[in-house]
Amino acid sequence: MSIAFGERSQHMVICGDDGLAHRLAVTLDAVCGEAVTVVLSSRREGHASEIAALHRDPQSPVELLVAAHPDEQTLRAAGVERAAALALTYREDQVNVTAALLARTLNPTIRLVIRMYNRERGEHLERLLDRAVLALGRTDDLTVLDTSTTVLSDADTAVPELVAAAAVGQGHTLQVEGQVFRGVVRPARTAPGSADLATLAVLSGAHQDDPASEDSPETPGEEGTQLLPDTVTSYHRQFTHGRLMLEEVTHHHPPEAPPRDRRTYGAWLRDRLAHLPWKVFLSREVLAVFRALAAIVLVLAGATALAEPGPLWKSVYLPLLDIFTMGDPATDESPARRVLQLIAGFVGLAVLPLVVAATMNATEAFRKASVGHPPAEDLSDHIVLVGLGKIGTRALAQLRTTDHQVVAVERDPRARGVALARELGVPLLLEDAGAPGVLDRARIRQSKSLLVLTRDDGENLDIVMAAREANPQVRVVMRLYDDDFAATVSRTMRASYPDATTRSRSVSALAAPSFAAAMMGRHVLGVMPVERGSLLFTVVDVAGHPELEGRSVHQAFRENEWRVLAVGPATPPSSSSSPDTLGGGLRLDRPGFDWRPSHGRILRAGDRVVVASTRRGLDFLMTGVQPHPVDPRT
Repeated sequence: MSIAFGERSQHMVICGDDGLAHRLAVTLDAVCGEAVTVVLSSRREGHASEIAALHRDPQSPVELLVAAHPDEQTLRAAGVERAAALALTYREDQVNVTAALLARTLNPTIRLVIRMYNRERGEHLERLLDRAVLALGRTDDLTVLDTSTTVLSDADTAVPELVAAAAVGQGHTLQVEGQVFRGVVRPARTAPGSADLATLAVLSGAHQDDPASEDSPETPGEEGTQLLPDTVTSYHRQFTHGRLMLEEVTHHHPPEAPPRDRRTYGAWLRDRLAHLPWKVFLSREVLAVFRALAAIVLVLAGATALAEPGPLWKSVYLPLLDIFTMGDPATDESPARRVLQLIAGFVGLAVLPLVVAATMNATEAFRKASVGHPPAEDLSDHIVLVGLGKIGTRALAQLRTTDHQVVAVERDPRARGVALARELGVPLLLEDAGAPGVLDRARIRQSKSLLVLTRDDGENLDIVMAAREANPQVRVVMRLYDDDFAATVSRTMRASYPDATTRSRSVSALAAPSFAAAMMGRHVLGVMPVERGSLLFTVVDVAGHPELEGRSVHQAFRENEWRVLAVGPATPPSSSSSPDTLGGGLRLDRPGFDWRPSHGRILRAGDRVVVASTRRGLDFLMTGVQPHPVDPRT
């Protein structure tokens, strides 16, 4: 995967109206200085009002186009035929696929960035659309294919940050060719660890222990955050400020299913039956209904014994037959017996629906509890994951690549991640996390982290507040849809619980930088938030690059802009391969990187480098054009 060094594009198109489209428009407009046209499905739905506000800003070049569907007429009206890049951010994969095929026909060389959840379908689509560029005869340069089509999942670009925040509190993961790295904070007066590779930032004095804070702007001021500082700045401020370091993670393994039970089938069956939730059939509602039924039977049995003297079993048996309408009409018996049979029949009509409803509710509760797998009574120091939807499923899969124990909570038994949790043997509670007692059953008081990823902002906040009451020290990471609401919640929770870590994250805010960089022809390996700024990690071919070729690793560094982290040999990309951008990592059949290059190593045309940069630094590094100052809205 390489990045072509070329001209700044002049026109970009975004199709979508949700939070990702809004954040993408802001990033391209305010940070990258691009002219942007946004195609909205409606002026009222999603984040259309915020995008319209960008359009009304006289200093913003954002144009609007309202169309129900991204058909050929809409794409032509948006200027796709002459645009440099098109981002398709609709939530439906099929809509994005159809629009991408149309766009490639209208403009074979347009750079496509497509939002998709399905990994396999995304890889097939990348190869199909890249082959279309060659088939249409618009280019014979294979390096163009490296950036012509990029399929991204907002889930995959955001989940590593969410998981890192829950697992270690601080630090953001980066995966390159099977190696895993993360950002860690070294407190003031602490020497770097043996696994530390480079200083990424010196944090502001106000937030030196919280690199993901959203309170401080990205500013190179005296006490502000210093992204990619020089050696002198890093040395003098290390005694009073925390530092964000890039650390190599040595332990990383794929998720494994629990080992098969080697006991006999009989022993396994007895153990399974012993752990089934039989107590649900003794719930308060079920017991109340059957107590009422028993009382009615006893009363009718007593009345039958008085009206029709006989054995006791007959006095009980006859009312039961009458209640369940199973007896013959008492036409040849005494008037008292006929009256009692009618009374029993009416009682049956009233009581039987309650008996059936209570039994069905107990059976459904038994089924749900049987599917679930409650945590062990002695479990502690684990992570409670609430929500197994699209984001939660990916988070569960990544958490299982670590040594952290997880307890999952999901109220919908048909949710995406339920099957994965059962396959991995993860303790699972199929209940509403907001209901009384559910978090206690997940052992929230003994847990170290809570990761809340449901789709409802209000529900997420309710769950977090309940967890804070039960365990004030628990580390909290929650997904919130609205960016401003996320920042407000983060500040309030930190003020209320200053000794505990609280992270509130918008998936769209975490994913937008990767989408923006891909639209500009830059495949981003990872994005690391640092206070209100962010660092981008990408691979650059040295050949023909004036800021890199012929310079040493030390000379290729620019303070607060970019830093070379690793050096490796470059090889031409294969036309039959496609970069895997869905997993947030880099998958290439190329020799590996040297992550500890000497400062004097000269970068030559046959090299490629991993670069950490600010958004403005990457823009200047790749285009040679000095970008305008950053807008505080980003």
